[in-house]
Amino acid sequence: MISDTGVMSGAMIFIKDDIGISDTQQEVLAGILNLCALVGSLAAGRTSDYIGRRYTIFLASVLFMVGAVVMGYGPNYAILMLGRCVGGVGVGFALMIAPVYSAEISSASSRGFLTSLPELCIGIGILLGYVSNFFLGKLTLKLGWRLMLGVAALPSLALALVVLAMPESPRWLVMQGRLEGAKKVLLKVSNSREEAELRLREIKVAVGFDENCGSDENVKVPQKSQGEGVWKELLVRPTPEVRWMVIAAIGIHFFEHATGIEAVMLYSPRIFKKAGVRSKDKLLLATVGIGLTKIVFLVMALFLLDRVGRRRLLQISTGGMICGLTLLGFSLTMVDHSSEKLLWALSLSIVATYAYVAFFNIGLGPVTWVYSSEIFPLRLRAQGASIGVAVNRTMNAVVSMSFISVYKAITIGGSFFMFAAVSILAWFFFYFFLPETKGVPLEEMEMLFSKVFSGQNVVKKTDPI
Repeated sequence: MISDTGVMSGAMIFIKDDIGISDTQQEVLAGILNLCALVGSLAAGRTSDYIGRRYTIFLASVLFMVGAVVMGYGPNYAILMLGRCVGGVGVGFALMIAPVYSAEISSASSRGFLTSLPELCIGIGILLGYVSNFFLGKLTLKLGWRLMLGVAALPSLALALVVLAMPESPRWLVMQGRLEGAKKVLLKVSNSREEAELRLREIKVAVGFDENCGSDENVKVPQKSQGEGVWKELLVRPTPEVRWMVIAAIGIHFFEHATGIEAVMLYSPRIFKKAGVRSKDKLLLATVGIGLTKIVFLVMALFLLDRVGRRRLLQISTGGMICGLTLLGFSLTMVDHSSEKLLWALSLSIVATYAYVAFFNIGLGPVTWVYSSEIFPLRLRAQGASIGVAVNRTMNAVVSMSFISVYKAITIGGSFFMFAAVSILAWFFFYFFLPETKGVPLEEMEMLFSKVFSGQNVVKKTDPI
């Protein structure tokens, strides 16, 4: 669904030429999806607790499919905006529920790998968007960009059909009192019957059941698992541990986009054009390189998350981003202040852009979604994750809707120096506020944050569950 970022980055080149929109209208068109995703993410938490994780994914797919069809029709700017808004609500639902579903269905030993798979799929979607832009850009002006936007309905339709065959989250089933259904799912996704039974006991205790209660198809659900007072417990009167979790989730989602990734992914053709790449074909090819870089390093992150750990990857990733953004700011500043074409500055800006994308996607990109979906207790997980996604979409919208105006005000090089400074703040935030969660069962996250908050040493559990 977020392949829309890759598609829109190229489509805006042609939309501007076809229907004559201004730079301000381009910023609004790019960013409105994220403002609507903010609404979708806030609604998705309670929705997923009510209808289940699986049907929330189905709903997200349908919304994005409708939005893509409307954008593909797009006879004017108003219809384009309508399609972006509908699709944006679907994006908000998807961004909240995909990592939560993945975290709840996986075991602790493989949770990082499985929960970051949606981010890899997003990367593949962005690359396919860049590639389709290159080929569809050769069609007529009126047809090319409409196909770029409309073709996104096909994968959304495929997901809507496939999701109906997926198992429901066992943790959600326990919250509904459907213990037998949860046990059947755990038997399918666990390595052994013993592992499945142990995971079921831990989930029952987390929800509020006696761990030795039977697995009848329907049992009475403890009142506290029904979601009453969740927002109050998260925001009004949180425990010290929950407050720390909320700060961690908000912080990591804030810095994911405040460090400038959306500016690079969405406006990369403008960046390369500023650096000296002029033809549309070469601009689109350069963006394909960004998509390939993203996928290569996301695949590397899949295998490092459960080995290296979330915290260390974040520190390595953010350090590399600081270097990449500083070099990008320097090279673009040199281009701006030179009357001649500087081949070395052009080469450095492209290398720095790719380096920044690489470091982002080996750490901050996937870790953001893994971390925020695993730290909250089960009773707070959906709404807690939705707060993080809401912040994520807000910052995405701020960056995508203001980048052109910012770089016109402080130069394009200055804008990337600004992102480098924010990345330095992010490094310190991750160092001081985010404890390591690698290998910690979901049901023990509250205990982990309690120990860190009280200054105790955390003993890592070696149990594969």
